[in-house]
Amino acid sequence: MASLLKNFGKFWRTNIKKFGVYEKVLPHYTTPSRTVPEHIERPDYIVKQNPYAPKTPEVKNDVQIAGMKESCAVASSILNKLHPYIKPGATTDDIDELVHNFSIEADAYPSPLHYKGFPKSVCTSVNNVAVHGIPDLRPLLSGDIINVDITVYYKGYHGDCSKTFLVGDVDDRGLQLVNVTEECLDQAIKLCGPDVPFCEIGFRIYQHAKTNGLSVLPAFVGHGIGSYFHGPPEIHHTLNRYPGLMKPGMTFTIEPVLSHGSVHTVMLDDGWTIITEDGSRTAQVEHTVLITENGAEILTK
Repeated sequence: MASLLKNFGKFWRTNIKKFGVYEKVLPHYTTPSRTVPEHIERPDYIVKQNPYAPKTPEVKNDVQIAGMKESCAVASSILNKLHPYIKPGATTDDIDELVHNFSIEADAYPSPLHYKGFPKSVCTSVNNVAVHGIPDLRPLLSGDIINVDITVYYKGYHGDCSKTFLVGDVDDRGLQLVNVTEECLDQAIKLCGPDVPFCEIGFRIYQHAKTNGLSVLPAFVGHGIGSYFHGPPEIHHTLNRYPGLMKPGMTFTIEPVLSHGSVHTVMLDDGWTIITEDGSRTAQVEHTVLITENGAEILTK
């Protein structure tokens, strides 16, 4: 960790012109995990040793689709409530508290909490943190960009979405990164429909990112979702040969991570926080989608 901290200063001096103007971050002090009232229904990975996940992409029936629509509506409503609170001076721990409380108020369980040991109720990834940032006590600064990744478990189903928010005055390079990432997700969703190969999503995102001079980080994939948090199919966001075709009734997430720099990342000692190797910023945006007879419906819109 000491050598990583030493190299951070070097990355700041050498990459500021290439990647824009922002502060590179490492984890700060965090607070204990929050508690969930007993009346809130828990997902099976909290109460069982062997949680369920399908072995092949699940085609949901009408009851399951209705459940997904409810859970996704809760997740997106919580994400939309956060806009006024994401400002300079707020900490990512403050955001965790908000998401936790909004989830409990909705009678939903914050899915990340204790999932495979994750200690908090939401993932918050700032600037050079690519994914799975653990909320901590670092105050947000004007010029930061922050991805907030929300998943809730509601009435037996998970709903999953994320957005990269702008904090105060963000430089032009940061604005471009966020805008193009959102465009990539929009284009990917528009091509979805019955009998479309899953791999087409990655080709479309890669093409649009490359046209705009950005990299897609290949290590992070979308996933099938339902009564289970993660399952097939894997949704790759760059060039790939993942097999299979979309079918009506399938639900999965699309969640590309883009950067101005290298595609390489480093996992920190906490076992969760993943940062870019070269200190470049990343942006991510995510929706849960349902394949319909005529295309795709965004469940977390």
